[in-house]
Amino acid sequence: MSAGQMPPWLQEQLMKLQQSQQSLQSIMTQKQHLDIEKAETEKALEELKKIADGDAVFKQAGTVLIKSKKQELIDELEERIEMSKTRATVLEKQETRMKETLKEQEAKITEMMKGGSANAPPNSPPSEDNPRK
Repeated sequence: MSAGQMPPWLQEQLMKLQQSQQSLQSIMTQKQHLDIEKAETEKALEELKKIADGDAVFKQAGTVLIKSKKQELIDELEERIEMSKTRATVLEKQETRMKETLKEQEAKITEMMKGGSANAPPNSPPSEDNPRK
């Protein structure tokens, strides 16, 4: 079936499906970056805790290094890890929701294709509003 013969309702559903897949891809990428960031922060924290309290420590601010205090840096890094965990939880929920959405969209397309376009006039209400469900 070429795109030319594809009924408009199917084109629309496939476009929605594609958008969902892109959203899911974006969420997964964000999760990967977050994991890397969190691992790096945890490593820095680990190293920081090894050094003596009196030792000079520096933190990066853009392109410069600024002298800092060990405990301040530890607090800062721990806070960053907590924020990472919170963001990871949010992304986790988004990922789960998006996967469910994708499953529903795929099922809907399959159903519509089985029934043919006759069962899916463009102005039919979405299946969620179907009282017989």
